[in-house]
Amino acid sequence: MNVENPSSALEVTQALIRCPSITPEEGGALDLMESLLKPLGFNCHRLLFSCSDTYDVDNLYARLGTAGPVFGYGGHTDVVPIGDADAWTVNPFAGAVVDGKLIGRGAVDMKGSIGAFVAALTRFINSRSSFDGSISLIITGDEEGIGINGTTKVLDWMTDKGERMDVCLVGEPTSNDKLGDMIKIGRRGSVNFNLRVRGIQGHTAYPQLARNPVHPLVAMLHNLLAEPLDSGTEHFPPSSLQVTTVDVGNAATNVIPAQAQANFNVRFNDLYSSEQVEAWVRERLSRAGFDYNLTVRVSGESFICPPGPFSDLISSSVKTVTGLEAVLGTTGGTSDARFIKDYATVAEFGLLNDTAHKVDEYCTLQELDDLSRIYQSMLEGYFKV
Repeated sequence: MNVENPSSALEVTQALIRCPSITPEEGGALDLMESLLKPLGFNCHRLLFSCSDTYDVDNLYARLGTAGPVFGYGGHTDVVPIGDADAWTVNPFAGAVVDGKLIGRGAVDMKGSIGAFVAALTRFINSRSSFDGSISLIITGDEEGIGINGTTKVLDWMTDKGERMDVCLVGEPTSNDKLGDMIKIGRRGSVNFNLRVRGIQGHTAYPQLARNPVHPLVAMLHNLLAEPLDSGTEHFPPSSLQVTTVDVGNAATNVIPAQAQANFNVRFNDLYSSEQVEAWVRERLSRAGFDYNLTVRVSGESFICPPGPFSDLISSSVKTVTGLEAVLGTTGGTSDARFIKDYATVAEFGLLNDTAHKVDEYCTLQELDDLSRIYQSMLEGYFKV
């Protein structure tokens, strides 16, 4: 797939949207990226990673230059499924422009950011004969999936090869109401819990001959919800526990069930590690005085890259282009920044997030162009050219 004008964020993003790269399918998106980066002088490495019991994932690492400092960009070309195709007003993989909006799956999350960055790169590189330092990109096909064969393994590969980044911009959609109103310098951690309580099945008319597991489950959930984990920190909102399911699987009105279960998720700030969150949960569950089984799955730890030169660079670029004073935040879900922060100073900045994963996902053409100009300003400011 050819892009006639790679310095146009719109044309690059349209071409990416036209690649049906639903996780874990590559869909031609990484092939397109290579075709755009190689003419700029990037050395490209396609990295296919495998693991038992999971799907294979194709990834791309590209680098221009050999010296430091190294400006990194992290992104993903994979997208979530389209859902009900009939609910879309356009073909979700056509990259259609309607009334000043680019509509398509991935327009916001996050092919728009990648398109804006590649266009900014093209203009930056073509406008000068050289610059002091290097630029590298990590583009994965597994951010919207289970995240096993994607960014984490690319980072391991980089370590083995002696590759590094000093800073890394992750292009997730971070803006809330206007482009540039938020830069994310950290993320909350996330832990998922499955709580099971076993009882003895019996007739509701003879409760003395049974043991109802629903009652202690309700008591345990009450203990979890009765008091908050904390009231927040300087850069984080309060930690949050949200019950997502309560299940008994009992269709009869006169049967005491044998088992009851609940799922809940905790999004936690920098006051906790996942182990401390689990300890907090178990202490409150034990207050009910009943036996239980708890399964714990950690999605990521909380982290923050404190405000400094990199966040200042992004903020100044945002203000130059939009006039806005960006807020430094940590809201939202997890992203691959949780992996990259162990290798480089990381911050996230991208388009508005309000249509991500929705039917008729879109960004405006003005937002896309402004984002690309912000990214170019960042490159110019970082390399002081």
